[in-house]
Amino acid sequence: MRDLLKLFLLLSVIQACTSVQNVVDNGNYNLIIERYAHTLERNDPETNYLVAEAYRKSNRNHESEPFYKAAIEKGVVEQDSYLHYAQALKADQRYELARKVLEGSIPKVRDNQIKSLMEKELENLSRVDHLKDKDTYFRAKNLSELNTPSAEYSPVYINGFLYFVSNREGGKTYHTTGTPFTDIYKVQTKGANVNLRTLEALPPIINHSDINEGTATFSADGKVMIFAKANDGKATGTSEVNLYFTRFRNGKWLEPRPISINQPEHWDSTPALSPDGQTLYFSSRRPGGFGKSDLYVAKLNRRGRWVDVRNLGPEINTHGHEQFPFISEDGTLYFASDGHPGLGKLDIFRATRQGGKYVVENLGEPMNSHYDDFAFFEYNLTRGFFTSNRKGGKGDDDIYTFVNDDPDLKVVNYFLTGTTVTEDDGGEKIIVANSKVVLAGEDETILDESFTNEDGRFRFRVYTEEEYNLIAEKTEYFTTRKEFSTIGKSIRKDTLTEFITTVEFETEVQLDRIVLEKPIVLNNIYYDLNKAEIRPDAALVLDSLVLIMNDNPDIYIELGSHTDSRAPDDYNMDLSWRRARSAVLYIISRGIEEVRITAKGYGESELIIKDAQNEEEHQVNRRTEFKVLRYNPRERTDDLSPLEELDEYERFFKNSGLDDNKN
Repeated sequence: MRDLLKLFLLLSVIQACTSVQNVVDNGNYNLIIERYAHTLERNDPETNYLVAEAYRKSNRNHESEPFYKAAIEKGVVEQDSYLHYAQALKADQRYELARKVLEGSIPKVRDNQIKSLMEKELENLSRVDHLKDKDTYFRAKNLSELNTPSAEYSPVYINGFLYFVSNREGGKTYHTTGTPFTDIYKVQTKGANVNLRTLEALPPIINHSDINEGTATFSADGKVMIFAKANDGKATGTSEVNLYFTRFRNGKWLEPRPISINQPEHWDSTPALSPDGQTLYFSSRRPGGFGKSDLYVAKLNRRGRWVDVRNLGPEINTHGHEQFPFISEDGTLYFASDGHPGLGKLDIFRATRQGGKYVVENLGEPMNSHYDDFAFFEYNLTRGFFTSNRKGGKGDDDIYTFVNDDPDLKVVNYFLTGTTVTEDDGGEKIIVANSKVVLAGEDETILDESFTNEDGRFRFRVYTEEEYNLIAEKTEYFTTRKEFSTIGKSIRKDTLTEFITTVEFETEVQLDRIVLEKPIVLNNIYYDLNKAEIRPDAALVLDSLVLIMNDNPDIYIELGSHTDSRAPDDYNMDLSWRRARSAVLYIISRGIEEVRITAKGYGESELIIKDAQNEEEHQVNRRTEFKVLRYNPRERTDDLSPLEELDEYERFFKNSGLDDNKN
């Protein structure tokens, strides 16, 4: 009987824990908190752990601390509880205790991934004192006339209006947080001076009563909006957040539609457009990232479609969350992160290019606190807004204003502009329209992309003391590279009198049309007398052909070798084939598929100068050429069919405002 009672009690505990786990898994965090947060002492270790998780996952990290502590003391088995307990202590400014928790628990953890995260967090904690002592020129102030006890966050200032997200109106409750669903609002402002009489929520076509609308970003004219939208409170809808697009036309917003870069069942949010509207930055939890949420970029192609999504890489993204990107007029990337060394949970950082890499810097106090600080927005180079839930505010997340009083704040913007061209049959240069140009770093990392229009023009922001490669491509043309350097071309800021200075570099990139069976001479490929082995100087030229084939994976080529006429025909034919085969084997050894390249020896059968009289003329005949035998162009990101173009709603972004004066 006693054994049956023990079994019954054990099954009851297991059933209760399973029930709590199911509620957490379904995102019902507030339900867990309401049921079990007041029973801390009576909870079993697993329930306390799950209550702590509910607080953490609903962004109430400060309140998770006693539950993680109780779970650990009572023997919870989840190894990440030590990490999250330390992070909760850090959020409460108990830095020394957080260090001790990590130092004492790291040896106990067997999961290598969790151990690595704990070691990284310990490393970040070692830098807190330095961050607290950092000198800054920022001044911050609560925008108290706008904030309420509810949440106000993600401020965006455009054309005299401040747009922001809030749940101030009440209404239906979102079960994850136990607070009302969020909507997007706007209010007229002059800088930080708010006219509350103009405050209004965006219309129902944007805001829905039972769905969270989130961070928004706008084109420079304010007529195009991309915003986050999701979380309807249903179990199947808690993990998916998508980016939506709409346009302001004839005095109203059009029906929003999801944009093409969203990934089903994944979180894509906190969008930000670059000042020129050609690049979209956003945060995503899609597979393949470096942490819990990473920053990505997408480019607007010539058809008005967002393409070429890429991760910003490990210099920006960490094991944690990177969210709320913003690109300033001087090209600086601002974002929020809890993975880089910070004072609390989310801190605001800026990333600048220096010497070919991103350097990430914490903005320090007062922009950051030991609470959440995020959603930086700069409306000129010295003033802007951000969000924080720090103490001293109106309640939940509040919007703050900031001023940067740095006396040496002078900005130099460097741009590389150019044109894609080709040569006609007469050797005259003509524009190549509708091409794609990539700006890559010296290490081949893609830094930016541009899609040219009929004028063939492209423009990139570049940075001082860096080496670049311009890579231009277009269907039916060879993808072409051109080097560019800013080394030694920078301007000393102490010589400037203007607040903002712009430097433009000009270049041209020539594209050559792919013509089947047209021989292209590879210059400076020499062989020793009567030999076919590849010399070091010839290898350098063949490496350039390897690069051409890597850049043009759609081409299949023949590599042909020619001799002069100063030996018997049979000997020259054999020698030329051996030389061609030797070159082909070298190229294959560099990673090119064998099926893409064929060797052929021509001997003296195709002399350019038939009656060569001197060594210089014989050298013209002794040549190595390649020609394209087959070309299978892939569909490129800017090559949409007419039907796709008509169906792609995002095309309106490209034409934003062009027809508004007619209606």
